[in-house]
Amino acid sequence: MNKSRPILWLLIIAAVASAGYYYYGWEKFGPGAGKAQTAQKGPPRPSAVPVSVAPVQKTDFPVYLTGLGTVQGFNTVQVRTRVDGQIDKLEFREGQIVKQGDLLVSIDPRPYQATLDQAKAKKAQDEASLANANLELQRATKLGEFATAQRVDTQRSTVAQLTAQIAADDAAISNAQTQLDYTQIRAPITGVAGLRQVDIGNIVNASSQTAIVTISQVEPIAVIFTAPEDQLPYISEGQKAGALKVIAFTTDGKKTLAEGKLAVINNQVDTTSGTIRLKAVFDNKDHTLWPGQSVSTRLLVRTLKDATVVSDDAVQHSTNGLYAYTVNQDNKAELHKVKVSYGIDGRSVIEEGLSPGQQVIVGGQFKVQPGSLVSTAVASSDPTQNKVQKQ
Repeated sequence: MNKSRPILWLLIIAAVASAGYYYYGWEKFGPGAGKAQTAQKGPPRPSAVPVSVAPVQKTDFPVYLTGLGTVQGFNTVQVRTRVDGQIDKLEFREGQIVKQGDLLVSIDPRPYQATLDQAKAKKAQDEASLANANLELQRATKLGEFATAQRVDTQRSTVAQLTAQIAADDAAISNAQTQLDYTQIRAPITGVAGLRQVDIGNIVNASSQTAIVTISQVEPIAVIFTAPEDQLPYISEGQKAGALKVIAFTTDGKKTLAEGKLAVINNQVDTTSGTIRLKAVFDNKDHTLWPGQSVSTRLLVRTLKDATVVSDDAVQHSTNGLYAYTVNQDNKAELHKVKVSYGIDGRSVIEEGLSPGQQVIVGGQFKVQPGSLVSTAVASSDPTQNKVQKQ
């Protein structure tokens, strides 16, 4: 009995220690431990949504009317022959820039030279007859009363007829010289020669409708385009202050070709399309515009002073209209309904809903809700770049 008591006490102490260790583990790692820790820490804090922001700007905004146009030569001439004959020479190259008065085509001149020589010979013959008639008139006049009045009158009539005949000869010579000159076809305007339609050795006729070549004036050059008829009052008003600027682009709108001025507003509206035809003139010194070319046009109608302007990326669409998100001082998103009046080149004019200086979200809106906590980055000022700089 004395030896079993120490063993019994050791067993009791071990049981008590095991129970304490088990209780400690249950409290520390048991099912209730997570709840207790959660109760101490509180609810989890939501993570901030990364977005890109840009300031709402107050600046002058140009209002353009965009459209499609066709380039036309300022003057276009179809060069035809005015006389019949065989082409001896072509004095130009296709695509060459020719100046007014340059020789283009030579037609066989021999028949017309012969006609001119014949007219000149006829005049010389009539001049000789006139000289003889004048001598006869002088003789009849000197005879005085020995000459009959009929003879004198007849001789005076002969002189008058020959004088008139010489005048007719002068006209015939002038006409023959003109016909001969027409065998040398010269450029009526300065411009670019197109593809020739007739080759050397062919017979051309004045009655033919086929042109030998077409010349288009490209300095300056014109662009014909249209604008909606409801914009006509603004165009007319702007035109009174001075010629409106017109910019020509490639059809994809990516490359600027030339800048010119609005020259003509057509005298009537096309009732079938509700548009007005306009004509702009460009200096085209570098020949970036070519007759027949299709271009995109922008007509500067007016400039809005101190307009509220944002990037197009800031304006979002919904079933309830247009809206945009701004970031307040607490870095939380706020929704604003907006009204847009004009937009071009990735920028929009805001009439209602935003104020200059506000930070508007331009990227990452698809994850944002009103009141969402956001982390901001400043969007690049260049709309063609997607890089951002962290604040």
